[in-house]
Amino acid sequence: MKKPIVLVVVLLLFAQQAPIVKADEISELKQQMQKMQQRLEQLEKSQKDQEQKDDALPDSLKWAKNIKWSGDLRYRHESIDDDTKTTERDRNRIRARVKMNAKINDEWDATLRLASGSSDSPTSTNQTLGDSASDSFSSKEIWLDWAYADYHPESISGLNVLLGKMANPFYKVGKNQVIFDGDLSPEGGAATYKWNLDDSTSMKLAGGGFWLRERSTDADTSIFGAQGLLKRKLSKDSHVLGGVSYYDFGNIKDQTLDGIGSKGNSQTGGIYDNDYDILEGFGEYGFKIGGMPVAFFGTYLNNMVASTPEDTAWIVGAKCNKAKKPGSWELSYNYRDVEKDAVVGGLNDSDFIGGGTNGRGHVLGSKYQLAKNVQAALHYFINEKNIDSTKDDFKLLQADLIFKF
Repeated sequence: MKKPIVLVVVLLLFAQQAPIVKADEISELKQQMQKMQQRLEQLEKSQKDQEQKDDALPDSLKWAKNIKWSGDLRYRHESIDDDTKTTERDRNRIRARVKMNAKINDEWDATLRLASGSSDSPTSTNQTLGDSASDSFSSKEIWLDWAYADYHPESISGLNVLLGKMANPFYKVGKNQVIFDGDLSPEGGAATYKWNLDDSTSMKLAGGGFWLRERSTDADTSIFGAQGLLKRKLSKDSHVLGGVSYYDFGNIKDQTLDGIGSKGNSQTGGIYDNDYDILEGFGEYGFKIGGMPVAFFGTYLNNMVASTPEDTAWIVGAKCNKAKKPGSWELSYNYRDVEKDAVVGGLNDSDFIGGGTNGRGHVLGSKYQLAKNVQAALHYFINEKNIDSTKDDFKLLQADLIFKF
């Protein structure tokens, strides 16, 4: 801290000795130097205060300063109109999540997250109020949703190696859920590496291996994935992004996956009729209009080993503005078509057509920031399910209140 103060003094002396500079310019320079000195003194005081707080902690509690907590609570009302059901359904649901991130050292972190939900659904952390087979007002279950270590060596900037039950490491353009639901937490190992090619261009690679079902007497069902994406800034307010993904589902054909289910996929007695080796290409274009961020995105994928012609899926969509500051808003729209054997139905979007494949349709969304850390959201699904046969209408309205902490 001494060097910046010495620099300030030298500059002040220089300003006093410079005869060719006007008096008002010298006065303005002095004011700027005084403000800089005051700011440096404030930073020095803040650093000393923090050091005193750390020293005041007993050794048994000093680990606490390396822990960060966060979480969210969502209250949702849903109205469902499904032609395959005899009545319309209204229900209220909650989602609660608490995350702890621990800094182990300069190269290792550990993350744990607890979430509501159920043991038989990998694609939802919701709990329906009043939904109990036995008791009214029953207690709701909490599960271990994330538990992983993150290795980020100082010698290789931009590299992260993840081990455990983790957040999905693969980029999903427009946060789409055509292949994987947003609540899905894969289990295994992954690595991501991001670096800059130049001042305007960056590249990211991701790879991972995950276990869907471990078996003691047969080969495991697994997912191996790889992804590469390139992002380039066209200007201060615009960018383009494109990438390719490949997902190889191992030992899924002629197998059952209890708790996941085929959900639209070709199956015989609950046994999958197909393998799934999925090749995906995606892109995004973002820019600003009147200071508002706007983005258009799309993805197209093909299950290259399906035994049926119903092996492709695609989505196109757009987002306008960002609900962040109180009073701000956000609008979104997408249309998708997901054929019967394009993806594994038990792992993709659990809201679109009620979950699974063999559907198409629109999703309209809006968000409004009510206050700091409090947001309201509305989504309307206008879909068609069983598109290879009965073409049943499916409509879903979701109204959310989201609280973050």
